Amino acid sequence: MVIWIWLTATLRANPELAIFLTLAIGYRVGSLKFGGFSLGPVTGTLLAGVLIGQLGIDISPQIKSIFFILFLFAVGFGVGPQFVRGLANDGLPQAVFAVVISLLCLLGVYIAARVSGYGPGLAAGLLAGSQTISASIGLATDAINQLGLPPQQTKQQLDLIPVAYAVCYLFGTIGTGWIIAFAGPKILRIDLEKECKRYEQQLSAGAPADGMMSAWNQYVIRAFKINQPGLIEGKTVAEAEKSAGERLFLENLRRDGKIIPFTPDTRLQIGDIIAVSGKHESLIEWSQRAEEVNDAELLNIPVESVDLFITNKWINGKTLLEIARHDDVHGVYLTRIRRGSVGVDIPVQAQTVLNRGDIVTLVGTRKHVDAASQRFGYADRPKSATDMVLVGAGILIGGLVGAIVVPVAGIPLTLSTSGGALIAGLVTGWLRTFIPKLGNVPASTLWFMNSAGLNIFIAVVGITAGPTFIAGLKYVGFTIFFWGLFATAMPMLLAPLIGKYIFRFDPAINLGCCGGARTSTASVAMVADAAKSNVPMLGYTVPYAVSNTFLTLWGLVIILLIG
Repeated sequence: MVIWIWLTATLRANPELAIFLTLAIGYRVGSLKFGGFSLGPVTGTLLAGVLIGQLGIDISPQIKSIFFILFLFAVGFGVGPQFVRGLANDGLPQAVFAVVISLLCLLGVYIAARVSGYGPGLAAGLLAGSQTISASIGLATDAINQLGLPPQQTKQQLDLIPVAYAVCYLFGTIGTGWIIAFAGPKILRIDLEKECKRYEQQLSAGAPADGMMSAWNQYVIRAFKINQPGLIEGKTVAEAEKSAGERLFLENLRRDGKIIPFTPDTRLQIGDIIAVSGKHESLIEWSQRAEEVNDAELLNIPVESVDLFITNKWINGKTLLEIARHDDVHGVYLTRIRRGSVGVDIPVQAQTVLNRGDIVTLVGTRKHVDAASQRFGYADRPKSATDMVLVGAGILIGGLVGAIVVPVAGIPLTLSTSGGALIAGLVTGWLRTFIPKLGNVPASTLWFMNSAGLNIFIAVVGITAGPTFIAGLKYVGFTIFFWGLFATAMPMLLAPLIGKYIFRFDPAINLGCCGGARTSTASVAMVADAAKSNVPMLGYTVPYAVSNTFLTLWGLVIILLIG
């Protein structure tokens, strides 16, 4: 009992410790699996905050504002390339689709709030929970603070947000996944697995019989001595590589006992010893026509695997088959493609199209990887330093723009500093695909700004609302759960049909577009699992980038509509 009294007094006197306790419990609870379902760190942190908030801990609201702005900037920075590409290029239909579904999500929440007579606090919580868009809470909070309500009424509305969020979040997560992954194929009347196999066959058109790309571990480097004419003797290095008929590359050259530099125009001679990389089977054929030798020094070639951030304008919109024929991909092998802020894997097939902002994994010798990196983007090698000039200046400029208030029909409209930070992140992330040296924000920093930034904000919300949460739950009643069910299900049941009949999406990617338009990574992962293919991910990234932005901004819009 004495320890409990001491702990309570310490947390009240040091609220920063209460925040870290909330995060520790929240992340732990959020990671627990219940039949394959988990609450996630956001909901876990909110519930932990509500529980700890029963102790009556006062926390400065500036703390949640600082971390929420960091979170929004990171969100914009991550989705910027896909957001702009979707609006400007071949992703336009998917971007428009995302806007339509986002508007349906807003409409569902607005109908529920109007019919049930909910105020701005419950409407904001209903939006955040039913659409699982926790980021909207921050903008809704800013908007409620600007409504000009009496302080007590403002606090009452703010305290109702986490109540409605917690009640509606459960079906918002589970229901979306179930509708898209299991009801979706029935709504579309398709065999999802068969459609994805068909789409993969279309993507692989023109690929070699044994596949478009292979992992590096299927390739080896061996040394051969040119001791007879007729194989490659007398040919230039470029001619020799092309005549092989496979992706074989000359990596090193020894002449007259010395390892010498060479170019594609270097002509090979009898007596040269060459180090050649390629598929094991192809090099076995070579060993039958040339003398294989053991030259440890010649074979001592640094090999690495590097994530390449695509920035080159030429490569944007090109298929892998087109890119593979380009001289600048000499000696490298592509093993993985990730797209979007959540880094979803998309198929590595001959007709797969690369876009600016994609991250591809290249494997090869350091020389060839560096050459490809300089031509097509930059090697995203692990770095620990974050360009805080970029982050600080970006948030400042965005915040200043967002703070501008424009009166419209007597209503003060503003993006708020939080909304400005989101827009600044979008612009900065997009610009970085053109100017990679604009600034470095490592993946680990983005994770911290995304995850910890949002959850510290949620922790403060939960702790602050804790003392009134139970009373708020009694006030709201269980009815809001059913309104949350309506707001979640209505747009998701219509989305596959809109994608099929209005936007004419291919059945293989339609449900991926639906999941992206609802920013539900879990639901698309369920679709990919049901399809036994990652083809649906091709429809995910552009709608996700667009909807992630709009659904977050709806936190401000729903308050303007209801308040």
